[in-house]
Amino acid sequence: MRMDYEVIVIGAGPAGIFTALTLSRCGVGPVLILEQGKELAQRDRARSRDMLCGWGGAGAYSDGKLTISPEVGGFLNEFMDWRSLQQILEAADRVYVEHGAPDRIFGDASPRTEELADRARLADLLLIPMRIRHIGTENCRVVLDRLRRSLEGRVDVRHGCRVNSILAEGGKARGVRLTDGDTVSGRFVVAAPGRSGAGWMKKEAAALGLKTMASPVDLGVRVELPAPVLREITDTAYEAKLVHYSTTFDDKVRTFCMNPFGEVVIETVDDIVTVNGHSFAERRTENTNFAILVSSAFTEPFDDPIGYGLYIARLANLLGKGAIVQRLGDLLAGRRSTRERILRCLTRPTLQDATPGDLSFVLPYRHLVSIIEMLQTLDKLAPGVASRHTLLYGVEVKFYSNRIHVSREMETEVANLFAIGDGAGITRGLLQASASGILAARAIAARLGKPTVEH
Repeated sequence: MRMDYEVIVIGAGPAGIFTALTLSRCGVGPVLILEQGKELAQRDRARSRDMLCGWGGAGAYSDGKLTISPEVGGFLNEFMDWRSLQQILEAADRVYVEHGAPDRIFGDASPRTEELADRARLADLLLIPMRIRHIGTENCRVVLDRLRRSLEGRVDVRHGCRVNSILAEGGKARGVRLTDGDTVSGRFVVAAPGRSGAGWMKKEAAALGLKTMASPVDLGVRVELPAPVLREITDTAYEAKLVHYSTTFDDKVRTFCMNPFGEVVIETVDDIVTVNGHSFAERRTENTNFAILVSSAFTEPFDDPIGYGLYIARLANLLGKGAIVQRLGDLLAGRRSTRERILRCLTRPTLQDATPGDLSFVLPYRHLVSIIEMLQTLDKLAPGVASRHTLLYGVEVKFYSNRIHVSREMETEVANLFAIGDGAGITRGLLQASASGILAARAIAARLGKPTVEH
């Protein structure tokens, strides 16, 4: 094959964008990004495919939380020491700031943070310390557009271009074959397909003989309550990562994606409806929402955690014709919520499209007990969390890709093939995904004898 490109990047999410940006700054070229979705301006949130695919990946419709702490957001801490990871996260963070992310950081060490951590311990909770920069839902597309313009004239980008397979010969990556049958050759291939490409990545790993490991599935609910209940916590940490081990089952239960003054939203991927939440930088609602997730790992003979999560989500969709909402008081009383009961609720729902119902018909007993225990434990830290007027939306499921075995440089067992980001199971958040792209790009630049940059 003719060597068309030095590097082919599969996917234009944060991992792929930061790979290409770092390569261009190191003087590596020509570089090609192949993205199955649309350009940023053409993406439509109302279309499920556009929610995850296209320039910016799923991050385009997130509220842009950049977690600048090694403890959260992925597994890069397994490939480098804490200090090195902190440096590369800060390097990625600086790029976001250069392209319009706000200056303010939440969660810096302070007496208030230490006091919150102490109070959490007394309530049988672990507060994971972390620093967060919040871009805001309305600003994510602005930042991503500026990143796109930074690559204009320096990197080739093809949208609406789906990769069928990665080509390898003699144990070395050689390029890609597109779904239209065309082939593009490259000296290096970087697979950054994002979560929407998890199935494709699993298939390619099997075809190439790559080692993989099944990831757990996180299953739970989205909680919504009046913002004053968590105001002290969110003013201090913005997003508090709190972990509890359930008394009944000793399962790990955690809070996730806390959105002060935010709103609950529906996510539709293919035919599956789930719930999520976000918050804006400027616009506010009167509520705060967050997820409570229970981690489930499986052993032999079952090895399809994604299939398990999809089954639960489909069951919720069957019963609620979409998402379900229930008052905590109704759940504890063993009755379904009705529209009349929701209207009497002191927490005014920000999601109007959810169907009042009964989550006990959906969630497995083990998960339901763990979620209720978590709410009651959180109530010790922030009285009002376990109010009968707290709203629970279901279900929320976080699917994590099968984790690809890679080296410290993000290279797979196939030479010159790198696997990065959420789609490779290496990361679980915007900033670590971006950092994984920097790692892979620096390794490629070094092999080509190019000076690496520190952003």
